[in-house]
Amino acid sequence: MEIDLTPQLPKKVYGDNGGSYYAWSPSELPMLREGNIGAAKLALEKNGFALPRYSDSAKVAYVLQGSGVAGIVLPESEEKVVAIKKGDALALPFGVVTWWYNKEETELVVLFLGDTSKGHKAGEFTDFFLTGSNGIFTGFSTEFVGRAWDLEEKDVKTLVGKQSGKGIVKLDGSIKLPEPKEEHRKGMALNCEEAPLDVDIKNGGRVVVLNTKNLPLVGEVGLGADLVRIDGKAMCSPGFSCDSALQVTYIVKGSGRVQVVGADGRRVLETTIKAGNLFIVPRFFVVSKIADPDGMAWFSIITTPNPIFTHLAGSISAWKAISPTVLQAAFNVDEGVEKLFRSKRIF
Repeated sequence: MEIDLTPQLPKKVYGDNGGSYYAWSPSELPMLREGNIGAAKLALEKNGFALPRYSDSAKVAYVLQGSGVAGIVLPESEEKVVAIKKGDALALPFGVVTWWYNKEETELVVLFLGDTSKGHKAGEFTDFFLTGSNGIFTGFSTEFVGRAWDLEEKDVKTLVGKQSGKGIVKLDGSIKLPEPKEEHRKGMALNCEEAPLDVDIKNGGRVVVLNTKNLPLVGEVGLGADLVRIDGKAMCSPGFSCDSALQVTYIVKGSGRVQVVGADGRRVLETTIKAGNLFIVPRFFVVSKIADPDGMAWFSIITTPNPIFTHLAGSISAWKAISPTVLQAAFNVDEGVEKLFRSKRIF
């Protein structure tokens, strides 16, 4: 049975006062379950505060819009308070406790993509909240919480029951959360819009690859990522992951067209894509995109921390290494046609 690869938008899961949390459902995007991938978005209004939580999945977070503060507590480590802004990528391994805050007028929007192979549900993130109406301590008896925290029963009821919000709340502005420290950014965040370019093609596009060299924590997460920006009417040449990795792509801005070709040379997807769409390319399938006149940008995770791609067109194409006579035989063409093929920009 064929799996539907059609790009999808997320649905709201919870939130109201302070912001909202959205997620892509594996029932609407089956490749999430097939590939054990989770995808979600957090949108915080001014003074919106995402309550402390940990997740059943390792993730990469990418700031799509705005600026704010992220609190990150690695296992057996002190809290790191990191200033975040548009273009920042953060690697969030298993066991990390996080909170998020926006004190600016512009909405803070953070994308989460990750591996659910060890999670409760394939293709979905499950978050465990430390506080709030669905916080984990609401499930323990006052006796257990009291003994754990060395508190009287009346104090336990006050502490655990005071926060009535679920997941996201709006602060009144009087609470002064910890200020971010510049040294905390080192090794925790990388701005993909400001990082050195891995690919820079004039009138074509630019690529920044997130890997264990520029953000070592992605090794613990087990995922690589990249930010690709292509100019108007430019093409991202056909290519595939040659190390059995899935590619999960979120369209950050702009629009264009995409085609995906799978086994037996069959085109399995041909559609338009626009900002906010998410789609997944199965292992070894070949994908190519062409931007509309205003250009297009996308952020992708790849299910290996140091991905390797093979391109089937362009200056780094696999064709370049194949001898002329082999190409003649493979395409069943004469020498003249092969020379024409070789002379074009495919090389």
